Amino acid sequence: MVMTSEDCAVSASSRETAADVRAPGRHDAGGGSGGTGGVRTAGARTPATAVAGAAPRGRISRRAGFWLLAATWLAFMGAASVPSPLYVIYQQRWGFSAAVLTGVFAIYAVALLVALLTVGKLSDHIGRRPVLIAGMLLEALAMVAFLAADGVGWLVLARTVQGLATGLAMGAISAGLVDLQPGARLGALVNTAAPSTGLAAGALGAGLFVRYTATPTTSIFVLLTAVFVLLAAAMTLLPEPVAPRPGRGRDALASLRPQVAVPRRARGAFAAAIPSLIATWATGGLYLSLGGSLAAGVLGISDHLVGGLVVTALAAAGAVASLIVRAWPAARVMAGGSLVLAIGTGITLAALAAGSTPLFFAGTIVAGSGFGSSFLGALGSFASLAEPAERAGLFAAVYVLSYLAFSVPALAAGIAVSSLGLPATATAYGVMIIALSLLAVVLGIVRGRAARS
Repeated sequence: MVMTSEDCAVSASSRETAADVRAPGRHDAGGGSGGTGGVRTAGARTPATAVAGAAPRGRISRRAGFWLLAATWLAFMGAASVPSPLYVIYQQRWGFSAAVLTGVFAIYAVALLVALLTVGKLSDHIGRRPVLIAGMLLEALAMVAFLAADGVGWLVLARTVQGLATGLAMGAISAGLVDLQPGARLGALVNTAAPSTGLAAGALGAGLFVRYTATPTTSIFVLLTAVFVLLAAAMTLLPEPVAPRPGRGRDALASLRPQVAVPRRARGAFAAAIPSLIATWATGGLYLSLGGSLAAGVLGISDHLVGGLVVTALAAAGAVASLIVRAWPAARVMAGGSLVLAIGTGITLAALAAGSTPLFFAGTIVAGSGFGSSFLGALGSFASLAEPAERAGLFAAVYVLSYLAFSVPALAAGIAVSSLGLPATATAYGVMIIALSLLAVVLGIVRGRAARS
């Protein structure tokens, strides 16, 4: 949720790039662009972005730079979901509670949000390369912290640094994909697919390491440390699409001030989308924090690979669904996706009550489809209503709400497990998601009828 997932790009950017609002967990929310009121939206490229052309001497081509950024996006999102299948192992090893587990999970979202709201726009002013190099090195440090972890304190440190690194880099990555895209809307397509694909691949990869290696909590982070060090070195060859301009140092400092505001004309649509935003991101938070625990503690599955497959199923279904419905009217997508999310969550709760693993995965896939499409429709419903100068504040508001929904309910669930137990907590959590999803269906239908009239 992502998720993610995420996903989840340069949401709070002031650069008004051309992009589409398409992806669950996607952090640029369409490059911060406006649109036509449907799921697809488009904006205008800023004057500070260099036009396409030959790469400067000593740099790779713009096409190669684009695919380098795409691979980097996958690596960041994969690294974000890698700990999810490992949480159960850490919990067994060090004996901490579910509340502590969800706290370790939630600190990542909080750190990412802080970084996104402060340094998320920095690359617009000082250039993509320096921000990306810093993000890669900071992410490598997070992987080293995971390697050194011998207790909960190290996990908290690792996830905090990882959240800061991701929040720093994601805006530059998403914007760079649009800057360097070799074909129209290819940057938006990669921004759509990469977050969920990365989340799915990371969770699955971690599960495979657990199954087939003797030291899964170290070997996978050795690999990821090397990956991010190599990516940092590769970023020195990236063409710089942001041209220097007078006063950029002063502007860079000003950009560190968070801007959170919903334009007046978008307030009605934003308010109507709130239940969908909360339901989708809370779903991602539940699966990424407690998915492995549910598989082990409720379904009695001892194979930790299954914990990775749970996240993979959710994220992959969300990615596929968002691509299928990306051209549909936003209100219809939000309402239909929310209904599918409610149905999928209901199937999942029934599976937990019956102890059925196949039904649990079926529910997860259905819920993932709703997760991806409903978030996409929610964004599309109000993204077109903001002027270019208002987009940074609007999407900052989206991220504040979304990441709070991603982390706070999961943290509350972790605390509740100690008194209610895991099955009852999951049921209460699921009922909340169903109620919010059904409310989003009603509001989506109402907004759709109002738009047609």
